Formats: sequence, structure tokens, C-alpha cells
Amino acid sequence: MKILKFKKKIAVILASTLALSTVLSGCSSSGTDSGTGSSDGYEINVNVGPEPESIDPAKNTAVDGGTLINHAFEGLMKLDKEGNIVEGQAAKVEESEDKTVYTFTIRDNAKWSDGQPVKAEDFVYSWQRLVNPDTGADYNYMIDMVANAKDIMAGKKDPKELGVKAIDEKTLEVTLETATPYFLEVCAFPATYPVRSDIVEANPDTWSTTEDTYIGNGPYVLKTWEHQSKMVYEKNENYYDVENLGPDVINFVLMEDKNTMLAAFKNEEILFADDLPSEEIEAMKDNGLYIEEQLGTYFLCLNVKEKGLDNVKVRQALSLAIDRDFIVEEVAKGGQIPADGFVGIGLTDVDGETKFHDKSEKWYDLEDYKGNIEKAKQLLKEAGYENGKGLPTIELMCNPGHEPIMEAIQNMWQENLGLNVTISSQDWNVFIDTRNKGDYQVARHGWLADYNDPISFLDMWVTDGGNNDSQWSNAEYDKLISEVKSSTDQEERYAKMHEAENILAEETPIIPLYYYTDLYLKSDKLEGFYTNPLGFKYFMYSSITE
Repeated sequence: MKILKFKKKIAVILASTLALSTVLSGCSSSGTDSGTGSSDGYEINVNVGPEPESIDPAKNTAVDGGTLINHAFEGLMKLDKEGNIVEGQAAKVEESEDKTVYTFTIRDNAKWSDGQPVKAEDFVYSWQRLVNPDTGADYNYMIDMVANAKDIMAGKKDPKELGVKAIDEKTLEVTLETATPYFLEVCAFPATYPVRSDIVEANPDTWSTTEDTYIGNGPYVLKTWEHQSKMVYEKNENYYDVENLGPDVINFVLMEDKNTMLAAFKNEEILFADDLPSEEIEAMKDNGLYIEEQLGTYFLCLNVKEKGLDNVKVRQALSLAIDRDFIVEEVAKGGQIPADGFVGIGLTDVDGETKFHDKSEKWYDLEDYKGNIEKAKQLLKEAGYENGKGLPTIELMCNPGHEPIMEAIQNMWQENLGLNVTISSQDWNVFIDTRNKGDYQVARHGWLADYNDPISFLDMWVTDGGNNDSQWSNAEYDKLISEVKSSTDQEERYAKMHEAENILAEETPIIPLYYYTDLYLKSDKLEGFYTNPLGFKYFMYSSITE
């Protein structure tokens, strides 16, 4: 998932993450507006990001949007506080002996926020909509294991032929092309959440942009949306677990500038901020900063259709000329780990214990930066751009807050390779749109695992994939990914995933920089909040103390 700011055996990874988190003292408990209570209940002010690009479950691709969606919608399955996959809208789930047919029984008391019952047909409609090419969902491949999904996405079959059907109002049957070990995790992912056909079809372009038509089935309801300012969520009185919910009101304050987030937290205007300026990390280590492991990678995405960047030797040279140790130690400063591959370091290999990363071939030698620079110079010479001569100016594109990292890379490329490099910073929504359209040269990027399988990192780079912003295409890579997703032989799957990552390393359409950590600010007054290595934040069961 794209990260504005994110699976393992989910429970095991989450447990280790929580154990490793740096829990530090919070701010004072003097009276503020960030968390207020009364005999009628209480509300909290939190920040998880700026104005979201989209909060349509099928169209969102960002972590902050996923957090907002998780408070208004719920899938067949969900992640609990311990990180376990448990029943959500489904009261129970049964699987066939060969694990290719799943039967979900929808809760009798599952309702939409307007009181209408949640039906199996709601999931049928939503999943058909997800794979329908007309929807333009970047995450359509999340359910490509469902029967006929690939042909539908390719325009070869009608969406109604998708392997999902409503047996009756409360029984949903899903048929898979092949057994998929992480399928139930997919059923807890926002892209698979149900939406109402009557609402969406009546307002196809605007239903998720206003509170009037944003009807969900989750624990909270979007009551007001002051665009670019805040989103007010109130308890969904029709939610089956409403009696156990925490705040009556959650105010998601929309902010993009990290200094503004920090100031609001220090002034106790918000109880939670999902980021902070890197230069303030040290100062906040005793004042509410939490640092947790995250299953993701921060990287540069190269538009391989741009002149110069269409040469693999140029791309390899750019990668080798970056000092990742300097970036994490002197710029990012959040405990990040220099990356020598793309797949996140928390994911396990076929035995379920060894890390996939530990068995992967390293893309370059992190310990020999001087040697890497020499290799980079030679590659640039072989590409016909010795000392950078003749290579067009390269523009590094990012969104606000990432300029310091871009400036460090700019300096490295200029000093080590003699390149002309500029930097462009765009607001989040504009940045995402520009990158998606391929209207850039080099853009900052980030990806978090969507479920406990390395394929979550690798399938995004197939030809014309919804999240393949590099415009890169490789027939052998596509073939390997297809074979991985159709095989039930785990040894074969993992061997081919390693092969696929090796192709990424050789072709270098992306440049890994570091493995993520999750940095956020949380007041001591906020209790019951939880997060997970996927990057989502959960406030629905939180409380405040003085």
C-alpha cells in the first residue's frame, strides 16, 4: 500500500513489533481540547494525514486513507488488537477441503449506518466493482485469486462472471482459482470492503466525497467533512459492537505539514500525530514519540520511459551512487534500516521462520559505498554518459516533508556522477496523481505489505499493473508472478519470488533506500489505541484519561 507517511504471520509479527516499540513518556495532562469528556461521552482529536486522495474502499491506495476507511467500513474479516485475523461482518467462515471454496455467513445484526441490513449481495457487487476495468481500481489485483478475476480485469469476461455469489441474503460463497494461503487476510483489506450499490450507482463519482452519501457498515459514521480541515466521525449506532466502542466522536484533523502536526501535538490540540519532522525526533524521544517496526520499504520509482532512464546501466548507476547509511543516520533519523533489496524485511520465507530477506540476493553491497561509486561511474560511462555529460537533467519529485532526503540524493548524484538534478515538491493529492500518470522522471515512493506474503511487494510491478508507476515491463517477470499466483507448491512459489526480485534488482526500475519504521506521537492520555505493521491506526476502542 502506498505510504503517505505499510504481514508475516500477522499475530506473530504484530506481537514482536509491539515488544520492540519504543514507548516514551507523553505530554502533560492539563485540560485541552484534544480530548474532552462529559457525562454523555467523549471525543478525541487526532491526525493521520492530510486531505485524503480517496476514501472509496476500491480506489484508495494510501495508508492514511485506509485508516479513515477502517473506521467507517468493515470487511468479512478484520484484524483485532492482537493482530489476529478474526470474523468481521462474517459471523463464521467455512472452507472446502481443497481450500478453493469459502462460505461466509454474514452476521444477522450486520447493518449499514442508515439501518439497512448488510447482505451477501453487497459483497458480490463490491467485488465485481473492484475488478471491473471501468472502476479503474489500482488494487483490483488484490482478489485476482478469485475465479475469473484475471479475465475480467483483462476485459475478456463480464464482471458478473466473478467467482462470488450470494447463496441467500446472509450467505456468500467465494470460489478461488487456486488455494491461496493469505486469502482471509485479503478479506480484511480495505479494497474488499462492501459498498452499497444503490448509493454508488446513484452518485458514481461523488458518493465518497461527501458525508451525505458516505454510507458505511463500520464502527463509525462520517458526520461532517470540512475539506482540508477535518473529518468528524461519530459512533455508528447500528454497528453490531457499538456497546464496546470508545469515543463518541473522533475528529480526524487534516494536516500535511509535519511542523504543523508537531505544534498541534505540543499544544495539546491533538492527542495523536502520525509523523513529525526528522530534525525533531531526538527532542521528542522523551515527549510522546513512539518508534515501531513496519513492514515496508521507502524507495525511488524511476520512469523507465524517460530519456536516460530508459537505459538500465543509468538506473543501476543512480542506485549505486546513493549512500543509504547517510540517509538513515543523518537525514531520516528514525531508526530506519538501509535497504539492500525491495521486499520488506519482516516477511518470512517458505519455512515460516526464516526471513525472506535473509535468503534473498542483495542488490548491492551496503558496506562498500566507495566501491559502489566506482561501479556507478563505470556504468554511466558504458551507457554513453561519462561524468554525466549528455544525460538530461533529472528531476526528483516528492511530496512535502521528503525534501531533505531528496536534497541528500541530489547532492550524491551531483558530486559522485556529475549529474544535473532538480527537486520538485507537490501536495500529496497532486503528487500521487502526477506519479500515477507517469508525468515525472524520478519520484519518491513507499510500500507496505498488504498481507503475509512477499508477493504483496512483487505483484505490483507486472506490466500495466495498477500500482506500477515506473511504466516498466518485463515478460519473464510477468511470467514468474503469474506462476507464483497460480501455484499451490510453496517451495516453488518462494523460489520463483526470489527469481522475480532478482530481475527487479537487475533491471532497477526502482531504487530501494531504507526499510520503514513507524514514527508517531501519542499522548499518555490516549489509551486503547493500537496500530499494526501494515501502518493502519485504530482509535475505535480508545479512551482518554487525565
